[in-house]
Amino acid sequence: MYTIELNRYTAKADIEQTSRVLVVEDEELIREMVVVALEGEGYEVITAGDGRKAIEYIKNCEHTEQVPLDLVVLDVMLPQVNGLDICRFLRHQGNSVPILMLSAKGSETDRVLGLEVGADDYLTKPFSMRELVARCRALLRRQRLITSPQVTVLKYKDVTLNPQECWVTVRGQEVNLSPKEFRLLELFMSYTRRVWSREQLLDHVWGVDFVGDSKTVDVHIRWLREKLEIDPSHPEYLVTVRGFGYKFG
Repeated sequence: MYTIELNRYTAKADIEQTSRVLVVEDEELIREMVVVALEGEGYEVITAGDGRKAIEYIKNCEHTEQVPLDLVVLDVMLPQVNGLDICRFLRHQGNSVPILMLSAKGSETDRVLGLEVGADDYLTKPFSMRELVARCRALLRRQRLITSPQVTVLKYKDVTLNPQECWVTVRGQEVNLSPKEFRLLELFMSYTRRVWSREQLLDHVWGVDFVGDSKTVDVHIRWLREKLEIDPSHPEYLVTVRGFGYKFG
């Protein structure tokens, strides 16, 4: 039987109020540096040195009463199971935990691929610990905003969004959205027919400290269309306004 050997690091005694972060990185030096940086922010950090151990830990969390993960920092090139496949596994299971993907491959194609399989952000090696912490902080902040109490249920035609309970139905069927998809849709449905530029969407959803390009928005819009539209190539809800950006409705 395969044995999980995961290292746990706790930066504060009161871990119930501390964000729990899983760091999956096979390079020991980088892994330890990330741990130290995140511990300095007061996060509880759990590490895995290869993809199989990470998946086993995630499965164990789902079948026990362990506190769920708040963030996954995930290297792409891993032994056993690579980071892209772990990302696909999480999203296939309906797990919307924010994922920050790390990779030595920094081409546009590699970044877009990481986003397309479900990552929320992508950081190219080598990177500074300050930037990594800033991106983790931003992802956790966005996640808290998504799950913060709200009172208004948003509805437009056949789409209903409940900000308080974090669910969306389309034509009566519930759909699974990632945190970024949910936040985008909530913003669109709060201001129907308003035209948003890509830069405005990045500022509102990803935050002003996001380091990346506007193609991130296009990728997430495409994912939303696949989940909302009867015919994504002829959208009824998420409409492109050429030369300006996007609008809802």
